[in-house]
Amino acid sequence: MSGRGLTSFRRWRLCVAALLCFVPAAASAQNLMAPQAAVPVTVPLTPGTGTPGATMASPVPLAPPSSPPVAQVTPIVPAGHVALAVAARYGRDAPAISGGLIWRVYAAKADPTGVFRLVKEDRGAAPTFILPPGSYVVHASLGLASAAKAIQLRADTVREMFDIPAGGVRLEGRVGDVRIPPGQISFDVYPGSQFDTSNRRPLAQNVITGDVVLLPEGTYYIVSNYGEANSVVRSDVRVQAAKLTDIVVTHRAAALTFKLVNEAGGEALANTQWTVLTPGGDVIKESIGAFPRVVLAEGDYHLVARNSGKTYQRDFKVITGVDGEVEVLAR
Repeated sequence: MSGRGLTSFRRWRLCVAALLCFVPAAASAQNLMAPQAAVPVTVPLTPGTGTPGATMASPVPLAPPSSPPVAQVTPIVPAGHVALAVAARYGRDAPAISGGLIWRVYAAKADPTGVFRLVKEDRGAAPTFILPPGSYVVHASLGLASAAKAIQLRADTVREMFDIPAGGVRLEGRVGDVRIPPGQISFDVYPGSQFDTSNRRPLAQNVITGDVVLLPEGTYYIVSNYGEANSVVRSDVRVQAAKLTDIVVTHRAAALTFKLVNEAGGEALANTQWTVLTPGGDVIKESIGAFPRVVLAEGDYHLVARNSGKTYQRDFKVITGVDGEVEVLAR
């Protein structure tokens, strides 16, 4: 290779390396990579077999091990173009990924504004791109997992297999053996272990019951929020490539409705301000209304009700799974 050719080749490699570093960093600003993937992705899955009350069921395959390889059909290629056929799998000797993929092809060199131009996009399992000869970077994403390759197209058809070692978690919450309704509980997913105290942002937020979150193989911790007060549970989980793991998070809590009444069993007084505190005086929850509903973790509490310039108080105890009413007498 001549000195000029070697220099051009090195420049091309530097451009590719810059793009591979640039894409993840700029995803949120320029929407290049698809962490729309931060939204849970729905894929065909085999149901889990977890028993009630289990924290984590045995993982099941994301795709049947015997699934046939994804067929790649090369279309007619017009003159002056090259076919690039791509497909993805969960890893070496792992099943092919049959859905939920987002493919993006970028120019390998940034334009004068510093942006790597998006050339083509496809959401098929095994698309074939027809492109002019040249250098490109192909990015494949599955949920929050992804892979990228630098591709050089010359004259012959190029076929590339991408390994995306992703796994899934499907979440639900319970109190005892009772399933918490989806609208009352949500989950946040963070990288690493809960015992790592470094500041981190969640990978996925407000995940609802039954959603499948697809993640790169590794360790994560789940923060489960039942209600909007203090019933919070943290759990470490391990995501395995090509596997779906059902996670059941058990809360020790109860849902209570507060009432300020003139007599036991009487009508609730409207426009009441409520404050729930710990025995030590820490504020847990504040609300306004005649019948506020609050989910609280098991334990002892102090309740303050304010109405028409007057203050009323009482202590109460929360027992796991015992939902009900807490009345405060306006005396």
